[in-house]
Amino acid sequence: MKLLFVAAFLGVILYNLGAGLYYMLVDKGTSKRTVNALTRRIGFSIALIALVIIGIATGVVQPHGVGA
Repeated sequence: MKLLFVAAFLGVILYNLGAGLYYMLVDKGTSKRTVNALTRRIGFSIALIALVIIGIATGVVQPHGVGA
């Protein structure tokens, strides 16, 4: 369940990144849709990092080293 949650967050982040690229190419700087999409992407990224930190602090997520 945790893996699906993180994967969904990453999917939303990638979608907003793609939307920002699309709006940048289509709008040619005439609207703020690019800025809004990239701002949402940053917000989702910060939220995902915060949720992982909270999960580690509460014991829901067990961190492990690389190659462990």
